[in-house]
Amino acid sequence: MRRRRFIAVLGGAVAWPLAAHAQQPAMPLVGYITAGTPEASANAVTQFRKGLSETGFVEGRNVTIEYRWAQNELARIPGLVADLVRRRVAVIATPGSVPAAVEAKAETTTIPIVFSTAGDPVRLGIVAGFSRPGGNVTGVASMNHELLAKRIELLREAVPGATRIAVLVNPNSAFAESTASEVQKMASDIGRHIDVLYASTDRDIDTAFANLVQRRADALMVTPATLFFNRRVQLATLAADHAIPAIYFERENAVAGGLMSYGPDEMDQYRQVGIYTGRILKGEKPADLPVLRPTKFEFVINLKTAKSLGLTLPRITLSRADEVIE
Repeated sequence: MRRRRFIAVLGGAVAWPLAAHAQQPAMPLVGYITAGTPEASANAVTQFRKGLSETGFVEGRNVTIEYRWAQNELARIPGLVADLVRRRVAVIATPGSVPAAVEAKAETTTIPIVFSTAGDPVRLGIVAGFSRPGGNVTGVASMNHELLAKRIELLREAVPGATRIAVLVNPNSAFAESTASEVQKMASDIGRHIDVLYASTDRDIDTAFANLVQRRADALMVTPATLFFNRRVQLATLAADHAIPAIYFERENAVAGGLMSYGPDEMDQYRQVGIYTGRILKGEKPADLPVLRPTKFEFVINLKTAKSLGLTLPRITLSRADEVIE
């Protein structure tokens, strides 16, 4: 009897924690999808997790994140989004990827979506408005594409002798057509010749540089695109090899060896996507969360690159910089 009683008590003692464990609620599942690669997006992911943690969610402790990478192949995005929808994730986050945000909105009207985009999300049809986005979508708009004129201005100031400027555009970008139109208008306004060159693959980037050298371009502006962010080292290396002063759209482009960058604090944007994701996990609705806009812009100069190009930057240009890499 004693032995049977002991076994019964022991069995109950073993079963109790197992039952208690089984009754614990499952961790919410977040889908994270972008057009890029995990290697190039490491800092963005870190900031996203930081934003989540600020709302009380820590990956592996009380939230699970399913990552999906398109590896710069936009044709893969519909399948990746559909997979996350099938898994019934609680939120889909699309940091820095307009195609992923657009596809996610087309795929589901019930799962909340949090985006960050370089352009106007209203023009793109992602949301109805900034203050009241409506539906199941909200996020952060960096408005990076609206800074083309400012970048041209800074490039001309840094390289006053530049009479021919090349502009690199990804033809797959939702803003490719408007960008080409805008820079051609700028060319007329500033009295400079501007060549629009297109690249949607690594090989295209090499070809574009061969073209700008053939056309004797004096300077280059690289427009916002996930591909160009992921290939920032390749771009900086080619610009250095061909002695082309270039301005980019994110600080990390300058850190990678680009001459200059001007744009919003993108890392903070990814953190904000994480914060919005956490707030939605806590019960807030995307329709009630206004689309955020940047409040801080960074002008970064890589002085090491300037010296390697044999370029002496004007004092006024250096004085405008928020950060100088030496």
